[in-house]
Amino acid sequence: RAMTLLVVASPCALVISTPASALSAIAAAARSGVLFKGGAYLELLGQVDIMAFDKTGTLTPGRPVVTNIHPLTGHTENGLLAIAASAETLSEHHIGKAIVEQARARGLELKKPLEFQAVAGEGIVAKFEIGDHTETIYIGNERLFDNRKMDLSPAIRMIGQALQKQGKSVMLVVRRSRIEDTLGSERDWEVMGYIAVADTLRSEAAEAVRRLRNEGIRHVAMITGDNANAAHFIAQQANIDEVFAELLPEEKLELIKQLGVKGKVAMVGDGVNDAPALATAHVGIAMGAGGTDVALETADIVLMSSDLAKLPFAIKLSRKAGRIIRQNVFFAVGVIITLILLTILLPVIIPGFLLPLPLGVVGHEGSTLIVVANGLR
Repeated sequence: RAMTLLVVASPCALVISTPASALSAIAAAARSGVLFKGGAYLELLGQVDIMAFDKTGTLTPGRPVVTNIHPLTGHTENGLLAIAASAETLSEHHIGKAIVEQARARGLELKKPLEFQAVAGEGIVAKFEIGDHTETIYIGNERLFDNRKMDLSPAIRMIGQALQKQGKSVMLVVRRSRIEDTLGSERDWEVMGYIAVADTLRSEAAEAVRRLRNEGIRHVAMITGDNANAAHFIAQQANIDEVFAELLPEEKLELIKQLGVKGKVAMVGDGVNDAPALATAHVGIAMGAGGTDVALETADIVLMSSDLAKLPFAIKLSRKAGRIIRQNVFFAVGVIITLILLTILLPVIIPGFLLPLPLGVVGHEGSTLIVVANGLR
């Protein structure tokens, strides 16, 4: 009886019930492009009920495109775009690259500027030599022109404000000519038009948010450093509940802490600025294809293809794994208790009858095999 008791009380099935299910789920996730960095994060993701997203590079691809070309009197779309793209040829900013790509897509001929200057937070200044005089092209937001004491008429400002309300980054293009003559020099400002650039919503984002709600996510928020107009515009398209815009990295971190008081929070991001928030959230999720090394290192889960459609899949998988782990634990404990009671009480109920050791082995090893098989689902 003692030997049989030692065999049937051995908790092999109970011990294997969790890792069998967790490893099976992690392997299934990896085959589908979701990398879990451990079983603990698999379990935590299944408990998440608040999802926070970064905007640029997460809800959007992070590759802005030209959406509007608005020439003013005397200029055409292609003419305005050619001048703006020529000025931006030396720019390393993503807005400048978007303008250049659009011009090349239209087959426009571009010139390289003689001089180029990027003005942080405002725009760019490029100088060209045209015949016997020079031209300077200014492309930027209103701050670029306000700081140079250039008065823009209310009508011109209204055009830019209307585009901004659509959640776009709006650049005004202004030409300044300097004509040398015998009497000195003459400077002339010419407002040429507006070019609007926007980072579009990922094609799968809205559907992913809808499916997240179906999986039990009760609150979806956007946490971004971008301007409020652009953030609200993208959030409206994705049907996001709450928007927090124009945040610094430390402000994102504090906001994740505040959301964490209301429930289990998962943060999805891709950039260096997202790393503190990814580390603070209960579960940090990084976009693998376009994510920075810091974000990938900090996150607990990585979407290898940066496909947001994998998020609902990962949550569903985590919750299913949790259910199977509970099934395994209850079954394993139940079998152990049943075999122990039979080993101890059967001789009392039926005098002289002992639970055969081979039968105890079959019950013990059989329950282990059943638990593993259930976990492999």
